[in-house]
Formats: sequence, C-alpha cells, structure tokens
Amino acid sequence: MELFDIVFDLPVLQTFTYRVDSATKGVASVGKRVVAPLGRRELVGYIIAEREHVPAGLDSERVRSIRRVVDAELSFDSRTIALAQWLSAFYFCSLGEALAIMIPSGRRVASTRVFTINDDEISDTALVLSDEQERALQAIIAPQVPLSLAPRSMSLNTAAPSLPPPSMFYLYGITGSGKTEVFLRAAQTMLDAGKSVIYLVPEIALTYQTTEAIGKRFGAVASTFHSGMTVSARFTEWTRIMRGEVRIVVGPRSAVFAPVRDLGLIIIDEEHDGSYKSGSTPRYHARQVAMRRCSAEGARLLMGSATPSLEAWKLMGDKAITRLDLTRRLSGGNLPEIRPVNLTNTTGCLSKELKEEIRTTAQMGRQTILFLNRRGFAYFYHCSACGYELTCKNCSVSLTWHRDRNQALCHYCGHHETPPLACPQCGSLTAGYAGFGTEMIEDEVRRTFPDLRIRRADADSTSVKGSLQETLELFKAHCFDILLGTQMVAKGLNFPGVRLVGVVLADSGLHLPDFRAVERVFSLIVQVAGRSGRYFPDGKVIVQTYRPNDPSITSACSLDVAGFFKAELAQREMLGFPPYTRLIRFTIRGKDEQRANAAISRLASIIAPLLPPSVDMLGPAECPISVIAQNHRRQILIRSKSMSMLHGATRGILAAYECNKDSRVHLEVDVDPVSLL
Repeated sequence: MELFDIVFDLPVLQTFTYRVDSATKGVASVGKRVVAPLGRRELVGYIIAEREHVPAGLDSERVRSIRRVVDAELSFDSRTIALAQWLSAFYFCSLGEALAIMIPSGRRVASTRVFTINDDEISDTALVLSDEQERALQAIIAPQVPLSLAPRSMSLNTAAPSLPPPSMFYLYGITGSGKTEVFLRAAQTMLDAGKSVIYLVPEIALTYQTTEAIGKRFGAVASTFHSGMTVSARFTEWTRIMRGEVRIVVGPRSAVFAPVRDLGLIIIDEEHDGSYKSGSTPRYHARQVAMRRCSAEGARLLMGSATPSLEAWKLMGDKAITRLDLTRRLSGGNLPEIRPVNLTNTTGCLSKELKEEIRTTAQMGRQTILFLNRRGFAYFYHCSACGYELTCKNCSVSLTWHRDRNQALCHYCGHHETPPLACPQCGSLTAGYAGFGTEMIEDEVRRTFPDLRIRRADADSTSVKGSLQETLELFKAHCFDILLGTQMVAKGLNFPGVRLVGVVLADSGLHLPDFRAVERVFSLIVQVAGRSGRYFPDGKVIVQTYRPNDPSITSACSLDVAGFFKAELAQREMLGFPPYTRLIRFTIRGKDEQRANAAISRLASIIAPLLPPSVDMLGPAECPISVIAQNHRRQILIRSKSMSMLHGATRGILAAYECNKDSRVHLEVDVDPVSLL
C-alpha cells in the first residue's frame, strides 16, 4: 500500500496519513497538492512525506484514499518543507498553515495594494556609480567570510543554533543617495555568477515604473510577485520560479518564500517598514525569514533604508551587520531646509508659513506634496457640554467623518452611520467633529488656492483599480500643482518638480500606547521630507505640530538619525524593550467580554508558574484598542533577553492552555510583535 503524510491549512499540529488508489497511483508524490477527505469535508492538502507503514495505533482498514491530485508538477520541494517546518516551530502555527501562506494557491495575502521599489535613480540601463556607491558594491560582492567563522551573537538572527548566521550588509543612505542602483548592481553580480536573487519591497501603493525598469534591466529572468495578482497568475509565476526560468523575484513580504534555485542574495528595501510583518497567522517577519533562508542556503542578506529599524541600527553598532554609508544626493539636489511650525494659534489646517510657501512654490512653477496620515474629513466627534464621544459600536475607536458621503466610518471594521446633528447624550448643539483628515485639508486648500490644481491620494480617492497609478503619473507630468495624501505619498516617490513638502500634522501617532510609536513618527517625517528638492538645491519642508519641542520632531527636522536613535535606544534599554529584549504577545479575543476576561485570567494563571527567572510577564491587560469588530481583546506579554527561553516557556504555556480552553474565545500568539495596539 502506497502511503503519504499530508497536512492541511488548519490550526492542527499533526499530519494525516492517506493511501493512493488506482486513480492517483503514480501521480501523487511529495511536493504536490491533493484533495483529501478530512472528517466530513474534502480539503486541499500538501503531501510532505512518503511512508512505508501505517502509523502505530491506526488500523490500516481505516486509512482513507486521496481523492485527486491537484498539481501536474511539483508545487514545493524539500527546501520549502524545511522552511515551513522552521516557520511552524518559530511562530507557533501548524505546518499546514505555514505551507499555505508560502504557496500562492494557499491563503491570499490580505493586502491588495500595488507595490514598487523606491525609485531613487533607477533606470533601465546601469548608471555610473559614485565613489561611495562603488565602495559599497565591492564590499557586498566581495568573497564571503566562511560562515563557520561569522559571529553568532545576533538578536535578529532567528535561525536554529545549528545554522551559522548569514553575511549581512546594510546600505544606510539619505533619500536620493542611489541605494536602488547599488541593489541592482549587486543583483546583477549574483545573476552573472549563476545565482538567484529575491528583492523585497514594502507593500506601498505606488506605480509599476520600477517593476518595468527591472524587467528592462534583467529581461525574462525577472518576475514580479504580489498580492494584487490573481491566484492563477501568482501560481503561474511560482511554477516558472520552481522550473528555474526565473532568477530574480521582486515582491512584497510573501516573495521571501519564492522557491528560486541557487539563492545568492536577498535584498530588503526600506527594511524599517512595518508591512514586512504579517498581521495574520503565521505572524512572520520577512526579515527573519530572509535571515533563515540566507543561513540555510549560504546566501547574503542586503538591507537598506534612510531610517533603519532600531533593531538593525543596534546590530550595525554591534558589528553584526556591516554598515555601508551613502551620504550625498546624486541628482543635483541638496537636503531640504526643514522648519517646524507651531500650530497652537493657527486657525484651520494650514499655517501662515505653509500657505506662503505653497504660493511661492506655485509661482516658481514647482510642485507641493501635502502629507497627513489620516484620511476622512475629521476624526473626533466630541461634545464640549457633557464630554460625549462618538465611537464605533463594534470597536473601541472614534468614528471618522467622511463629508463627501456624510458618513461617520470606522476604519477597522467598516461600520458607518450618519453623524448626529446634536449630542446623542445631552442634546447640546455644541457637539461636533474636531481634528482634520485629508478631505478637510483638500477643502481648505481648494478654498485658499482656487487657481491651483489639486489632487488627493488616499485609500478613499484611489479605491478604483489603476486610479493611484494614474494620479502619480499625472503629478509627475506636472498636470497638477499639489498632491495631497496619506502614507502612500510619503515614501518611494521621486518627482523632479517637487520643491515643497508640508507635513500637515506631525503629531499623528505620537501618543499611541505603543513603545514603537515615537520611532514610527520620526521615520515617517524623515521619509516624507525626502520627497523634497531631489533635483534642485532649494527644497523646503514645513512640519506643522502642536509639540515643536518634542525630541522626535526636533530630531526629524534636523535629520539627526544618529542622535535620535542614540536617545531612543537608551530609553528602550532602561525600560527593557526591544532591541534589548525579545517579546511574545498572547492576545485573547472573544465576542463575550466576561469569557474574554475569564480566558485571559486563566492564561495568566498558566503562564506565571511556567516562567523561568529570566522571563517576566507583563499583564494581563486590555489591548489599547480593546474592542475590534465586536471582539473584546486582552493581552499578556512575556519578555526576556533570550528567545530560546521565551520559546521554551511558550511551548509549555500553549500545551497547558489547550487542555482547558474555551472554544468561544481565540488565542493569538505573536512572536516579536511590531505593534501592541
């Protein structure tokens, strides 16, 4: 009897044994997807092993047959299975869940945004490198130090102890300094040596221009891989990669799993970006997976950003990552003049200083980008008489008013309702919306500058497929004067005509109850400031804020990355937060608040006695956003300097919890969380 072990995309930590019948004999094999019965259902599963005997304790007569084989060719190989086994063990998911997220016919990645690379100075032909670029490239492509001699003390290296850490490089350069060209030269060197390359980019909604340029530079051996593609298109590219027809794969975080042959290099552009962390099971970080793959396959890891993550910055300081600096812009521009402006006495969204610079910029025939990380018209309904606040009935967050449809909308669950004309609690007519979003800014800009051409780019205005690409292309062609938008205009854009960038409210996100909040605000200001003056020496940035003396604001305005990171690292070390420790987050969610409270209390009673002295527990507590989509959320963090200690404790915790869990609440485990909201 021919037998195979199969796993399914289910949170079940076991394999299932099946036999083949006359219809599937000679067709089924390890590395293929099949349809097989499980209970009363028939599900797609993954054949991970062939076996000679029925497992002990299982009656051979009860072994069920595979219904049909899905694949004509292999969908995955032994390397994919090994990586999935590591993913399963490290992120506490089933092997089937790990394979499902890796193979494109599995679960679809949640985001549907179009991606591209930061196109600093990219073209379809190689440019002449500066001295700094040439030195960086030579360091990256130099013969490797034998892996057995490489240092092992790396807090970001999540490979098993038996695997040495990879050779890692970080291209740290100001915006416009030519990082992308170095990435492409390093990729070309690997291709010339017969190796393959994976090039990861953040899932930021931009254009296809960089993808097209890479296609021109590398031809048919290049492939893009992203969640905006149909499942069939993704699987077609996956098959081409498996066959060895593709040797450079470009895509967001899921492209890190691409089954390229002879992997030589993984590039992570904008390494600091939070989109590299998955928000659903398995909650992997593409940077950690890249480290594992490079360790296992003897490849090099090349990261880059103008604002590295604090974890990467510390590793550069510890010499675990080789830092390569790019210090000057190559296209003729200088770093912009950045000026903070206090909003305290300002009426409306735009300060006098910002209005004057917008007018001056327009008179010069140049362009302006206005940035605010908040869509909608206004985002805070408040009654000054009784203090009432209008919040979502499903989530513990304020409803944002979208004036164009006269709806108060929850950006977490989608709930919407018509804003009240008077306070629902006391009837006061003084209640109303405060704060401002992109719609309100657009309204004020149009009233203030009726003669200027304005376009808004946020999730609401670019919901139609292709509309964002059209907006950016028109802006690049100077078809309008002001581009107003959210994060999608903050990074990766390279428009020669832009003189002025206005950060409408730099304080957004500064007070979130998350230890990474200040780092995110700093990074975002520096990144958006980098859109100004890339080709001319007269770039201007106006940073509007209610807290002009906040260290993150002042450091960002002076572009003092090193000074900010030094202060922030000292704060993190004092408080015992990453990168000086590692975290695992347990989140309980359930429709019934009492059950959620009972479950988190029970989990805390399980955790406390299982923790060794080197691991401490924070919580239990409500999540900062305590309700989302009518699910009450509670959390516990465990913290240690040793990830192996955290892993060992977590395995025991989950085993004990599973023995007495409430099926009406759900437990989520997040290793190295990037957000605690």
